[in-house]
Amino acid sequence: MSKKEVKEFTIYDLPGVGAATAEKLKEAGFETLMSVAVATPGEITETSGLGEAAARKIINFARNSMNMGFETGEEVMKKRENLVKLSTGSKNLDTLFGGGVETGSITECYGAFGSGKTSMAHQLAVNVQLPREKGGGEGIAVWIDTESTFRPERIKQISADLGLDPLEVLRKIMVVRAFNSDHQMLVAEKVEDLITKDKLPVRLVIVDSLMAHFRAEFVGRGTLADRQQKLNKHMHILMKLADMYNFAVYVTNQVMAKPDTFFGDPTAAIGGNIVGHNSQTRVYLRRGKAGTRVAKLVDSPHLPDGEAVFQVMEGGIKDA
Repeated sequence: MSKKEVKEFTIYDLPGVGAATAEKLKEAGFETLMSVAVATPGEITETSGLGEAAARKIINFARNSMNMGFETGEEVMKKRENLVKLSTGSKNLDTLFGGGVETGSITECYGAFGSGKTSMAHQLAVNVQLPREKGGGEGIAVWIDTESTFRPERIKQISADLGLDPLEVLRKIMVVRAFNSDHQMLVAEKVEDLITKDKLPVRLVIVDSLMAHFRAEFVGRGTLADRQQKLNKHMHILMKLADMYNFAVYVTNQVMAKPDTFFGDPTAAIGGNIVGHNSQTRVYLRRGKAGTRVAKLVDSPHLPDGEAVFQVMEGGIKDA
């Protein structure tokens, strides 16, 4: 079978899938062979009404049809050349991030109240609209707001500082308020519709904050396993979509106190290893001297540890 023939397959060619079932799959976001190939049997069963055996059959068919084989390191390198680096507004921060916040992956910034997490989100929501040569992604931002933190007034200030039309910038930021963890997860999945159905050039998805609803709804040690399982699914959806559609995911996270810490900073990001393992780049933000903020790179697959000092000004994030 040639590669040309492989590409002509659609979800209507899946074995045992009629027009009605195909429409159910499309409505649930499974519009391409890739989306079916990376799904779990449970996800297919839940949305299509097919049995588990039938679900496994169509997933395997999709995987085989797409020629999902190994890639050489050179091929991976060529793919990475298509990634976009979104500027934070600060050269110090951009250097820490290896050129900026990278598309195709999840970047997590965690810190205490007032450390600059949401300020960074507002800056990125504006900068993603800039031309690539100016540190932008020539696209739009989607803001999943769990704590009512999005402020259009802030966007207007940052836009004015960059010489942009504030109303034009605001039109290219899609904001949705998520009222609980289920709603938050559903909205994340619906980002795919904005790209495939509405043909919007999404280059950035912001979740501010990632853990607020999960933390409020799952109280006590007895609920921890359920919370982590649900959180893992949410992070995997974000990671899968970021990789498939080449957009950046920027999530903010809260911290908790570690009373058993005697040396160093007694705070840690909440969410445990699930959040840590699913975030490709993790940055800890804290207040510095004389109104500055300090960003510390905690984890990255290819960047060295380091720190950067920046300021949150009326016109946005700047070098200190």
